[in-house]
Amino acid sequence: MTANHSHAEAIVIRHAGDADARTLVDLALLDDRPPLTGPALIAELDGIARAALDLHDGSVAADPFARTAQLVELLKLHAHGTRARSGSLRGRVASFLRPVSVRG
Repeated sequence: MTANHSHAEAIVIRHAGDADARTLVDLALLDDRPPLTGPALIAELDGIARAALDLHDGSVAADPFARTAQLVELLKLHAHGTRARSGSLRGRVASFLRPVSVRG
């Protein structure tokens, strides 16, 4: 009798840092495209970078030898959510700092 164990894959979406430069180049080489140039998000599956999204132009570099369609969708959703949150924060800060005219 064999045990049937399901394996939940760990997915991590994170901002790329300076230490990820080689990872971004490697993903671009695998995907046969130029490296991402702007700030990026990286999608890791079980600790391995499988896709990245450029936050400036929305371009993607993904490992063509792995199933990455869902990871790319997660990257896009995360990027959209990050922009929405930063935009709303920016708006709140701007309105707070806006000069107020006092009439008397």
